[in-house]
Amino acid sequence: MFAMLALLLMGCGDPTLSTLLPQGEVAKSQYSLMVLSLAIMIFVLLVVFIIYAIVLVRFRQKKGDDSIPEQVEGSHTLEILWTAIPIVLLIILAVPTVIHTFNVSAKEKAGKNELSIKVTGHQYWWQFEYPKDEIATAQELVLPVNTKVHVELTSADLIHSFWVPSLAGKTDTNPGDHNKNYMWLDTGSKTGVYKGKCAELCGASHALMDFKVKVVSKEDYEAWKTNFKSATAKSADQAQGQEVFKKNCLSCHAIGKEGGSTGPNLTGFGDKEKIAGILDHNKDNLKKWIRDPQKIKPGNNMPKLNLQDDDIEAVADYLLKMKLENK
Repeated sequence: MFAMLALLLMGCGDPTLSTLLPQGEVAKSQYSLMVLSLAIMIFVLLVVFIIYAIVLVRFRQKKGDDSIPEQVEGSHTLEILWTAIPIVLLIILAVPTVIHTFNVSAKEKAGKNELSIKVTGHQYWWQFEYPKDEIATAQELVLPVNTKVHVELTSADLIHSFWVPSLAGKTDTNPGDHNKNYMWLDTGSKTGVYKGKCAELCGASHALMDFKVKVVSKEDYEAWKTNFKSATAKSADQAQGQEVFKKNCLSCHAIGKEGGSTGPNLTGFGDKEKIAGILDHNKDNLKKWIRDPQKIKPGNNMPKLNLQDDDIEAVADYLLKMKLENK
């Protein structure tokens, strides 16, 4: 019963968090390697089981027959055969694997029709920078459809691992400018939202270090960039929330061109799909996060602000109003 249950549960999961539903050429290439390696393993398994079955039937001891089968442990032919076959199979797997590894790990900069992104891992959130456009955002990486993306990976504290299963394989983000990693991914021909995770154990809230990749049309991407650059931290109808935010949060968090860079950039926060990368985007969850972030993500660097309930209410209203289309 437990074996059947385990088999059934293997089919459960999020389709946007699966290597088996690849989008774009990089993910499809990795999927092909998985299929190739699985085919080789199945082939080896079948050969071993067939030989085992033949030996089991042909050479089993028969009643009244005490003869010793022919001993072949010194056969040069067999020894060469079972040495050569694994080498051939390894070559078949190794050649496309090495080619793919070099193709997706290139250090060259993005070309004219390609996009360059810098990814920085933090405990426990992700920062995404667009150097050419001077944009820095967090937790949601917005990319245009049908685009090849050059990704530079680094970390602000310790080792994390950037992984968007539907778009590309996992690559470590290491601390220090001397230890950067690079990778390519492409967004494929479909728009959609793909989930990403940290794939390297990095502390108490490692399992909660999620993010999103939003693949949009090229027109929507250009509109998003324009709106992001022109966003401001001002809100005429949320004066109390703006004042509380300015006093307690603006030194770490930026909105538009105002604020610090220690914490996630909150520009367009009202348009986000998740709070802290994991909570449903609504006022109640936002108030819980502001009131006690350590309870939601243990070990994260956001302090408990000890704000009054009315101040928390005001800040929540202020942030939820921060939508790019209503700037």
